[in-house]
Amino acid sequence: MGLALVLLTAMLSPATAIAGTIGAVEIGDSDVTVRFDDLVAGASTFILAGPDRIALDIAGVQPGIALEGAGMVRAVRQGRQGAGSARVVLDLVQPAIVSNARFAADGRSLTFRLRPVSASEFERAARGPRTELQPPAQFRAKPPEKRYSVTVPIGKAKPALPLPAIEGPENNRLPLVVIDAGHGGHDPGAISPHSGKREKDITLALARAIRDDLVASGRVRVALTRADDRYLVLEERYGIARRLKADLFISVHADAAENQEASGASVYTLSEVASDREAARLAARENKANIINGVDLGAHSSDVSSILLDLTQRETMNVASDFARLLQREAANDVKFRSTAHRFASFVVLKAPDTPSILFETGFISNKDDSEFLASGAGQKKIARGVRDAVQIHFARQIASLGR
Repeated sequence: MGLALVLLTAMLSPATAIAGTIGAVEIGDSDVTVRFDDLVAGASTFILAGPDRIALDIAGVQPGIALEGAGMVRAVRQGRQGAGSARVVLDLVQPAIVSNARFAADGRSLTFRLRPVSASEFERAARGPRTELQPPAQFRAKPPEKRYSVTVPIGKAKPALPLPAIEGPENNRLPLVVIDAGHGGHDPGAISPHSGKREKDITLALARAIRDDLVASGRVRVALTRADDRYLVLEERYGIARRLKADLFISVHADAAENQEASGASVYTLSEVASDREAARLAARENKANIINGVDLGAHSSDVSSILLDLTQRETMNVASDFARLLQREAANDVKFRSTAHRFASFVVLKAPDTPSILFETGFISNKDDSEFLASGAGQKKIARGVRDAVQIHFARQIASLGR
């Protein structure tokens, strides 16, 4: 028996429709004014730390366009926040909080002041509650009224991707690490101009080597997102980790550059703001793995993803950053790292909000020496040993912190 999809079609009068759009976000040295082209139902503001941001939820309005910042605001991002509401995120140049927030008398604009504060005061504000704001009662949008509905049958949901086997000790209390071999199937990833080696083959060999070392340690359980040459949509990769309730997610890749002298490993953690142009370029290239013949199989929205991350991922990102630095330290004796090894970018594969995740670029497949190292059994064992040592110390620290 098919499920039923309910299509709600609103036949509303102009007085009751919520059809407003954010028409403008005007930023001065310290004042911010958000203007609407129709009445809104209300708003709330809250603080987000690491990186420092101010979020503004507005009910009864649709998002406008992202804008460049000014004054104390580096950039302005907008996106949908549920049905009939929008979120505006202000990326801050320095810690600041909202003060003197008020709607205009006609309810069609909201103005507030950004007051600079210390880092500690900003962090306290980030832990505090939202500030609720209401437009004047006589100029407040009403929720839409449903006039009729139509139901149509739809087919059954597609079954979820089968979960991989968990290897290692049969002890559910031990941490679970999910290793993701980048690319696969019809997507070869980067190809070495020296040997013709494909990234998808190198990452699978590395993932297996890391798995074997971790399992042999007897201290963690391990699962691979793919154990053979198959294609996975990016969301399926971190989705596997989430469904398995993984404690750590490591996506293994090999970089490529036009400059064949570029070499060395790097570790990426998630940020909507890339640490440099190269990080932004790499993320853009890797995120295209979902696109086949012009169709985005992942169907994710970067604006929506960014907004969702703002809510739930701050602590997860901090844990991932700690592990990234630990991995570089523990593997440095066996693996050559770039001078700035820990980098930040908006990789789709790292966007699990509740699983600490890193993307390990193990070297440059476009560099002759790196390519030979990554394709060799000896090189793969060295990388696996560095990951194993970092993983063991990472979870040992977590256990110690819980015991305090």
